[in-house]
Amino acid sequence: MPISIDSFDEYDAPEQSGTNAEKIVRFLAENQDKAFKATEIAAATGVNENSVPPVLTRLRSRNLVRHKEPYWAIGDPAHVREAFALQSTTAVLDERLGDEDRAQWLEAGAESTDQ
Repeated sequence: MPISIDSFDEYDAPEQSGTNAEKIVRFLAENQDKAFKATEIAAATGVNENSVPPVLTRLRSRNLVRHKEPYWAIGDPAHVREAFALQSTTAVLDERLGDEDRAQWLEAGAESTDQ
């Protein structure tokens, strides 16, 4: 439904939060019946055009997207859901318990091998 130009001028579009990878996966999942070129993904998500190809390559290595030159599409929906559920769970735990400290993990691992 269209809005008046006055409403348009006053409208503040909600900013998409999340990492570039999350924005790209979200976009591809919302458009799972289509495949896109990297430049189209950049335009649709607001992710810098130079950042999209490396992000897509990382997502492909995790089986979250599929690629047939020059097009990209969402990967297996069940796999994508599992990955986002894990990410969401990790974010909640980080919020409740604090971020992980790699140095503490390494120190704890070293102590356990000393015993």
